[in-house]
Amino acid sequence: MDQVASESVRAPACVAEEHFSVKEIAEKWKLSVDAVRRLFEKEPSVLVLEDGSRARHKRKYTTLRIPESVIERVYRILSRV
Repeated sequence: MDQVASESVRAPACVAEEHFSVKEIAEKWKLSVDAVRRLFEKEPSVLVLEDGSRARHKRKYTTLRIPESVIERVYRILSRV
């Protein structure tokens, strides 16, 4: 049974890749954190971690962790312009 379960649930290839923060990419690309966040927030395979805060008048914080392959894909798309 364990073998069947492990075969049917496979991790995406990007799970073993290095992941980067929005700030790291912003510094490397010389862009604002907001610009980088907008570029990557809807991309597939980006980890989106929310703080779960539901308190009234409290800002919701979201952390993005972006796999290297996603960074490369977005860069290729942007550089074709």
